[in-house]
Amino acid sequence: MTNTEIRRFRLDVPQAQLDDLAARLANTRWPEPAPGDDWKYGTTNGYLKDLADYWRTGYDWRAAEAELNTYPQYVTEIDGQNIHFLHVRSPREDATPLLLAHGWPGSIVEFLDTIAPLTEPADEALPAFHVVIPSLPGFGLSGPTKEAGWNSDRAAAAFTVLMERLGYERYGLQGGDWGAFVVVEMGKIAPERVIGVHVNAATFGFIPFGEVGEEEAATLTDTERAALARLGHYLAEGNGYFQIMATRPQTVSFGLTDSPVGLLGWIVDKFREWTGPNGGEGLPEDAVDRDRMLTDVMLYWLTNTAASSARVYYEGMHTESWDFKPGTVPTGVAVFAQDVAIRRYSEGGNNIVHWTEFDQGGHFAAMEVPGLLVGDVRAFFAALAD
Repeated sequence: MTNTEIRRFRLDVPQAQLDDLAARLANTRWPEPAPGDDWKYGTTNGYLKDLADYWRTGYDWRAAEAELNTYPQYVTEIDGQNIHFLHVRSPREDATPLLLAHGWPGSIVEFLDTIAPLTEPADEALPAFHVVIPSLPGFGLSGPTKEAGWNSDRAAAAFTVLMERLGYERYGLQGGDWGAFVVVEMGKIAPERVIGVHVNAATFGFIPFGEVGEEEAATLTDTERAALARLGHYLAEGNGYFQIMATRPQTVSFGLTDSPVGLLGWIVDKFREWTGPNGGEGLPEDAVDRDRMLTDVMLYWLTNTAASSARVYYEGMHTESWDFKPGTVPTGVAVFAQDVAIRRYSEGGNNIVHWTEFDQGGHFAAMEVPGLLVGDVRAFFAALAD
């Protein structure tokens, strides 16, 4: 018999776990720095030593825990998997239900700065939303997945059940990275329920499939060429993590699970590479608050989900249906400075009705430029209501 109960959840991490983390950080065995100790080899010794020391001596998990506990949190079981989520209802009676879906190496922490402006906009003329922010199966507070097959399609099916279980007959969706895959699929599963799908950090279905020939390349705009160049750089220099987790996720997971510094180095490399208009330059905290970034990492560490979150890449590449059926639900796309989506390659598989390009922000838009993301979400759904 399916257990449909929705239970309240409150974070209360045992002190022993925090003491263990501090001991592991203090006893880190550091590798020799790469020549020049610069970022071309990946995360640098100098940067990571400083950040790890701050994690151990300056970062305050209890403050982050208390902040997370200010939001109503719940857990429920769907398809045999624990699903954790925030559910913050707007005081406005005309509010639209909106599910926000994160990706890797993100978490519910990505959306914290969007909750208040979405649920209680300062201007009553602006649309308001009831927000539902689930932790992806196998990620963070949803806990590890225990069986094969948890790809983005299966997560989409689970989140569709979640919205039904919460009593929402019609709702909007927003997602980035793997969250974009999930919400696009949700629109295909229940198009009669989904008002609209808004995505950022979108890839498959929003980029060219295969090589772009010379004749076609000659027709590209400067903006499209820049996006294609970013995509090319990613495929040539930036997707090693993808190939490893899509082929040998369990092999890499031992280091990510046993060493907090190993996990930190793995994740902050992506925060540096994918943030801001000049991704790959400067430091991650030039774009994202250092404490917020560490709270994101903590949700992987404390829940022991480095392995199961890595497996989403394997499942995606080995069991994903990659449904080529065009989506019919109205779709909005926000393209931030590090995104690679190109409109001409998005039209065929999606019902694009809204497209915005920004010269700010990056992959973690909800953390980097929450005001821009919230504004674009509002504009998209407001237009659908007209």
